[in-house]
Amino acid sequence: MSKSRKKIDAQLSLFDVIKDLHHSPEPADGELRVINDLRASLREAIKTCPLSRHQIAGEMSHLVGETITKEMVDSWTRESDQINGRRPRHIPAEYLPAFCKATGSNGPLVLLGDRVGMFVLPGPEALRAEIQRLDEELNRLKAEKKKRLFFLREVEGKNGC
Repeated sequence: MSKSRKKIDAQLSLFDVIKDLHHSPEPADGELRVINDLRASLREAIKTCPLSRHQIAGEMSHLVGETITKEMVDSWTRESDQINGRRPRHIPAEYLPAFCKATGSNGPLVLLGDRVGMFVLPGPEALRAEIQRLDEELNRLKAEKKKRLFFLREVEGKNGC
């Protein structure tokens, strides 16, 4: 057997790695009741989103072609709807993609995928945007480093006189 063939046989495929990571036993009774974790994920997505809850609701309305109000968003994220005798409200599954798009967070979908042993990966456009954001951050950091080097030279030059 050739050297390269041995090397390939010894390497695990990406599928094998993922399968090993997510090989879990059957869930226990009630283990897949995710509402509290889903609400926390929705709240985190809103917290990190630059839009207000009104704006998120407006963007979602546009994306799904139905009226979604801030009050609806509030009801999906409220820790306990049992207060004042209200029935618990859950975000409808058909609204999740619009919520994720409006907030820029795939956290809720990642949570749900994880619970059934799946991975949620960003699409090519999301990856390009993330790469662009990282490039911009690198450029900003390089500019900051350059400023500090200039300042250091100035300080050292004045102290050396």
